Amino acid sequence: MRTVLAVLVLAILFSLPASAQQDYPKADLFGGYQFTHVSPDINANGWNASITGNVSSWFGLTADVSGAYKNGGRLHTVMVGPTFSLRKSDKVTPFAHVLLGGAFGSGNGGSENAFATAVGGGLDVNVNQHVAIRMIQADWLIFRNHGITDKESARVSAGIVFRF
Repeated sequence: MRTVLAVLVLAILFSLPASAQQDYPKADLFGGYQFTHVSPDINANGWNASITGNVSSWFGLTADVSGAYKNGGRLHTVMVGPTFSLRKSDKVTPFAHVLLGGAFGSGNGGSENAFATAVGGGLDVNVNQHVAIRMIQADWLIFRNHGITDKESARVSAGIVFRF
């Protein structure tokens, strides 16, 4: 019995360092430029920021905020949702996400709120263990307001990712 207990204790002690090491970051913090096309013909520039808490090497939960501006008009989005990453290479990390939340637009003396969805993904090029360049993030934007669904909007972002 002592031998079995000793082997069990040694196995647990030797496995602790291996379980403490992670092959993925706990969080990704992104910030960068965004180009947004809003239906029918508005093209705007702005910013995009997000933080992803990585639950495993392939799954994380993302909170995303953005702002786009054109001729005094503004569009802000606040969305959350799952992100799926493929961390098979030290050089690149492709990802896909589905984000849900709200959009808040104003301009020409009025304002509107809408339910917002972003479906898309992108590619991060890893500089080192803690920094990556987001070469592209492309999202199809869907807005729902007053019973009308707009499916013809999109955004493209690029910037820097810090990993912790």
